[in-house]
Amino acid sequence: MSGQLVAVLAVITVALVFDYTNGFHDAANAIATSVSTRALTPRVGLTMAALGNFIGAHLGGHVAKTVGSGIIDPPTGLNGLGIVFSGVVGAIAWNLITWYFGLPSSSSHSLFGGLVGASLCAVWFGVNAEVLWSGIVEKVVVPMVASPLVGFVLGALLMIAIMWAFRNGPPRSQGFRRAQTVSAAAMAVGHGMQDAAKTMGIIVLALYTGGYHASKTDIPEWVFLACSTVLALGTYSGGWRIIRTLGRKVIDLDPAQGFAAETVAAGVLFTTSQMGLPISTTHSITSAIMGVGATKRLSAVRWQVAGNILIAWVLTFPAAAMIAILTYTVAHFAF
Repeated sequence: MSGQLVAVLAVITVALVFDYTNGFHDAANAIATSVSTRALTPRVGLTMAALGNFIGAHLGGHVAKTVGSGIIDPPTGLNGLGIVFSGVVGAIAWNLITWYFGLPSSSSHSLFGGLVGASLCAVWFGVNAEVLWSGIVEKVVVPMVASPLVGFVLGALLMIAIMWAFRNGPPRSQGFRRAQTVSAAAMAVGHGMQDAAKTMGIIVLALYTGGYHASKTDIPEWVFLACSTVLALGTYSGGWRIIRTLGRKVIDLDPAQGFAAETVAAGVLFTTSQMGLPISTTHSITSAIMGVGATKRLSAVRWQVAGNILIAWVLTFPAAAMIAILTYTVAHFAF
């Protein structure tokens, strides 16, 4: 077996490990609100989320193409594979750190930060790699800023509409618990469309860089199947620490509020996926929860917890980049 093939297999392996950590790290995105309002039991919620992730993964080709060709341009061969390997390791490490502390950070931005950090480090070592800054600004930075704002505003507006519709009496909790089954399922599909696609893009980039695939944007069917299966398994394992943070620590949600937050977040994910914009599912659902909660009263949102989450969001890109830099500093001797 050639050294280059071994390197390609190593990158695919760490990409699938990232996919798995993405699943249990972001399981909260789909089911935290439904579990906290008792619309779903935890195990039923995770089963539904895993199935939704599996289905959604087969619909996320636009995002995969952006990740595979719009973030970095590594050289072909071992040097390029070393960059991708180190970037993914940086993302995995930050996922595990934030999971340990129960912070719902963005797996997507940890991946992008890792890839950028590894690429910049490679350039310092004399490797002909390039960071596609225009693509990062257009398809990462702008959506990163805009999606939480959109989620917050739309969450508040939808909740205000629900409150107005039921102004003569409180909404029936049982009816909204049933509705949450649908909104949570939509969130799970949207998460699959976004997050499985990012791993697909990494695997295709590794195959192209290693000389085993002719295109950065054409995704083989086995890549769809592998990424959707691993993401679903990771989701089913459940990231309970983050589920508790989103479901209980940010705000105490009732079924109507949970339905509003999930519906808005799912809508944002579906729209951006079709546009090929790799946004954070974590940012979308967290901001929607805050927007919904703010309609009750501003003090209903536990802003100290929200502040800790915001700090994790800000740190994600540079922290993953730094871990990737350290990884590449060591790994480039092997690649």
